[in-house]
Amino acid sequence: MASIKLSVERLTEGLYIKLPLQWTDHPFLLNHFKIKDSQQIRLIKNLGIKHVLLIPEKSDSQPLDPDNTLEAISEHESRFLDQQAEKLWQEKQGRIEKLKNYKRKLQRCEKNFSRSMAQLRSIVGKIKSRPVTAVKEAEMLVEEMVDALLEADNVALHLMNEGCDNEDIYSHSLNVAIMSMMLARSSGMAGQDIKTIAIGALFHDMGKMKVPTAITRKTTPLTEPEENYLKLHPKYSVDLANLSDSFPQQAKAILTQHHELLDGSGYPKQLMADQIDTKAQLVAVVNAYDNLCHPQDPAKAKIPYSALSYLFKHKKDQYNNDYLALLIRLLGVYPPGSVVQLSNQQLGLVISVNSESLLTPNILLYDPTVPSNEAPIIDLEESHLCIEQVIHPNKLPDKIHDYLNPRSRISFYFDPDD
Repeated sequence: MASIKLSVERLTEGLYIKLPLQWTDHPFLLNHFKIKDSQQIRLIKNLGIKHVLLIPEKSDSQPLDPDNTLEAISEHESRFLDQQAEKLWQEKQGRIEKLKNYKRKLQRCEKNFSRSMAQLRSIVGKIKSRPVTAVKEAEMLVEEMVDALLEADNVALHLMNEGCDNEDIYSHSLNVAIMSMMLARSSGMAGQDIKTIAIGALFHDMGKMKVPTAITRKTTPLTEPEENYLKLHPKYSVDLANLSDSFPQQAKAILTQHHELLDGSGYPKQLMADQIDTKAQLVAVVNAYDNLCHPQDPAKAKIPYSALSYLFKHKKDQYNNDYLALLIRLLGVYPPGSVVQLSNQQLGLVISVNSESLLTPNILLYDPTVPSNEAPIIDLEESHLCIEQVIHPNKLPDKIHDYLNPRSRISFYFDPDD
């Protein structure tokens, strides 16, 4: 969207402008906004800048003629403006402090996520040689995560920075476990049932370690024999679980049935509807979502928004609709990881969502006047902006892509202290 350099003397109500300042150098909530009154014009002039950037397409009026400028203001008006500016600055400082707290929360979340990933790697490394120890450690990890989840009054789902392409099985398993736990919590399940779901989700794909990587990493369509080999992974997962007598019996249904579908078209036993364990039905929904976002062929990956929409529109006969609806409620209409364009035309990355307010997630804004590590994060509900559209990361210019850093692997973690 083209912008024009405009003298501050020509500002009037209805013009949509961008301030040529860093976000922390002015009292307004955003760098882009439509001027609503003469008071805002006075405040802009008091910033000591000579020009702003005008965006004509978003403006409702034309700039003033050069000789038709605002009259000088009285001392009384000047004091009033100073008071208003001070009030705005205090509000902005409050937002900056809130932003700092939010970033600290994200860092804590990243730390917990990284620790859980490290524990999961350790567990998987021991599953064959020391299965009893591996299952015990997995139960301790699950206990810790579920207890933290249940203690929280309000839980937000956050986008994580970690996730390497060569660690697909760990990232996928932890992702499915996190989302399955949160889905189980929001469906009102008891703590012990949530723990069963979490451990089943952590181990649901471990059998893939017994499938040749030539098959699990193949990006072209699998042959029928390869497809049949891959479909053995639920059985292999159970074989690994059976190496330890202490693996929860109830969780084994998740390992064997997470690819069964309500219409009987799943595998390995083509079970239908009520024949499928309800916990396995829950994990199946989450597993399908994460697999759509991260298929074997990266070129076929769907962005979070499209993956949710696809499940809802095309797979309602195959998955438990109650759990599908809960997944949409958990991830929001615009899931973490979505690149969006706002009503003020700014671009941003959805980094967290709260189930109490699905249309107003927290968004990290692209603002070239601010270093990427200090990029403003806004709560849409407070900003009075809305999301106009979702944009595929591949369509972003390089500088915006580098700034927002949309994740190639979208991993989630929760913050129990939200």
